Amino acid sequence: MTLSYRLIDSHAHLEELEDLASAIERARQSGVVAIVAVGSDLESNNQVLEIAAKYSGFIWPALGLHPGLLHETASSIEHQMRFIEDNLSDAVAIGEVGLDYHKKVVGVSGKDLQHRAFGAVLALAGRYDKPVIVHSRYAWRDSFDLTNEAGVDKAVFHWYTGPTSVLKDILDRGYFVSATLAVEYHAEHRRTVREAPLENLLLETDSPVVYQGHRSEPADVGRVLQAAAEMKGLPPEVVAEKTTGNALRLFRIQGIS
Repeated sequence: MTLSYRLIDSHAHLEELEDLASAIERARQSGVVAIVAVGSDLESNNQVLEIAAKYSGFIWPALGLHPGLLHETASSIEHQMRFIEDNLSDAVAIGEVGLDYHKKVVGVSGKDLQHRAFGAVLALAGRYDKPVIVHSRYAWRDSFDLTNEAGVDKAVFHWYTGPTSVLKDILDRGYFVSATLAVEYHAEHRRTVREAPLENLLLETDSPVVYQGHRSEPADVGRVLQAAAEMKGLPPEVVAEKTTGNALRLFRIQGIS
C-alpha cells in the first residue's frame, strides 16, 4: 500500500538482504524516500558504498566499525580507519560504531579494544563534522560519556533500550534515539520511544534483523511508524513528518522529493 507520507529508514544493513532490488521496490511502494545503509567492517563498508552509488539519491551510506566485529579486525583497525577517513566525503555518517558489553561480545572483542576503536571513530567524527550512529548495548553510560566527552554534537543512539538516567542525558545533549520494530513488544524500547520527544526521534528497521520471527526489511519502517505513533498517542502523519525531517537534517540529506 502506498502511504501519503514520506518515511526514512535511518539504519539498515542492506548488504545482508537476499534480494535487495525487490526490497528497495517494496520500500518505495511503502512510502520510504531514503535509506541510510550502515557499514560494520571493511567488507560491508565497501558494499554500502557500491549500493549507494547504484541507488544514488535513495540510498545514503554510513561507514562503520561494529564493536561486535572487532575481534575479526583487531590487527587492521588502523587500516579500516584509513578506509573510513578516505571515503567519508561520500558518507552521511559514521556508523555503526560504539560499544557492546554483552558477555559474548566482550569475550572476543574486549572492552579496551572497543574503547580504542570507538575513540578513534569519534575523533574522526569531530574532525569531519559527521554524525555518529551509536551501538550501545549494555554499555549505555560509557557509550554516551565517550561520545559526549569527544565533543561530538550529532549522534543517534540506535535501538536504545538502556536506563532512563542515560536516556535523559542523551536527550538533554540534543542527541537522537531511534525506534525499531521492537517498539511493538519490548518494554524498555517502548519506554524509550514514549519518553523521547519527537524532536529527538528517528525511525529505523535495522534490517534484516528478525523481530519475533519476522525478518525485517526497509518497507517495515511503516510498521515502526504505526507502533511509535500509537505509543506516543499521536497521528502517524505527525510522527512521519517530524522523524523524516529529523533524519534529513541530521544526515544532511538533500534532493528528496
